[in-house]
Amino acid sequence: MNETNKNIVLIIDDETANIIALTNILSPEYEVYAAKNGKDAIELAKENLPDLILLDVIMPDMDGYEVISALKNSDITMSVPVIFITGLSNIDAEKKGLALGAADYISKPFNPDIVKLRVQSQLKIITHARALDEQIECNRELAEHSSRGKSEFLSRMSHEMRTPMNAIIGMMQVIKKRGIPDDLKVYFNEIDTASKQLLCLIDNVLDISGMEYGIFKLSNAVFNIREMFQQVLEAANYNAALKNQIFSSDIDQKLPELLNGDRKRLKQVVDNLLANAVKYTAEQGKISFAARLINEDSGIITLQIEVTDNGIGISAKQQGQIFSIFEQADGSCTREYCGIGVGLPLSKRIASMMGGNILVESELDKGAKFIFTCNLHKNVRVDLP
Repeated sequence: MNETNKNIVLIIDDETANIIALTNILSPEYEVYAAKNGKDAIELAKENLPDLILLDVIMPDMDGYEVISALKNSDITMSVPVIFITGLSNIDAEKKGLALGAADYISKPFNPDIVKLRVQSQLKIITHARALDEQIECNRELAEHSSRGKSEFLSRMSHEMRTPMNAIIGMMQVIKKRGIPDDLKVYFNEIDTASKQLLCLIDNVLDISGMEYGIFKLSNAVFNIREMFQQVLEAANYNAALKNQIFSSDIDQKLPELLNGDRKRLKQVVDNLLANAVKYTAEQGKISFAARLINEDSGIITLQIEVTDNGIGISAKQQGQIFSIFEQADGSCTREYCGIGVGLPLSKRIASMMGGNILVESELDKGAKFIFTCNLHKNVRVDLP
């Protein structure tokens, strides 16, 4: 649309008489440009971007089929509707034009009323399409603004909650060192466990916000993977013992002791998988942990971790939801087991960033197996003389 608010129509025809006839019909309502050959027409279309093109089929040098092909292959003009103008009464010719992207046909000799109606019809379609695009863009901007607002709120809220939670956990450690009366130990242990779980949840929300803003990054440092596993398994074993669950573990002896990678994020994923296994497995249930070296290539170790339980299981339908942010396998899980559904989505994103993945094998009421893979760099330690 130009500054006069008139739609622009480009006429492409090698016959001057046809250009004059169409210009006389359309110029009272539209801004009309014209070109007498395909090459000039393509350049003119790119410069002025018409709302509609009337294109003659039979022309020297470039015929109408070649011109429309060039127009539809250009990012600038591909969306401009084209009406063929032709004296041909050939079904095959019409089919060919429509297949190349023509919107309609106008036959010669021109009937002014038919020309106006055909042009008006195409321009109405364009007007509605533009209005729809503008509405979609407006809705997209509103959705993005709303999403940013929610993410910023979650981030601020999580930061504000983290400070007092750290204070609570710190005070609990001070009290433990001074000694807790035997009759109060069970209560203090519950407070300590609950506060650590809440701090973990807050950290997960902060990590999700960081991913949404693109500021979540992995670090790379040397760490002892066996020490990390020992720390993780001690906590999992303790939590399983509280529910009288049978917990077992198996770590591949071929795993190198020292590796390069993000220890914190690796531990975070394993913690999430083990915590879920304990949470969703009943009293006296069974949970197993296995870590395997499944590949080594050019100093890169592919680690596979499997966490298996005989808990409530996950249906095939629910398996498609558990890795989506803020989704849970079943709404009832929120009430019975607590949680807001960020642990597994966060873990899957971390796994992807580490060059791996998380898969689940499960049936409802038959337990679940989570398979986590990631890539870590093998650390070569050189003993200096």
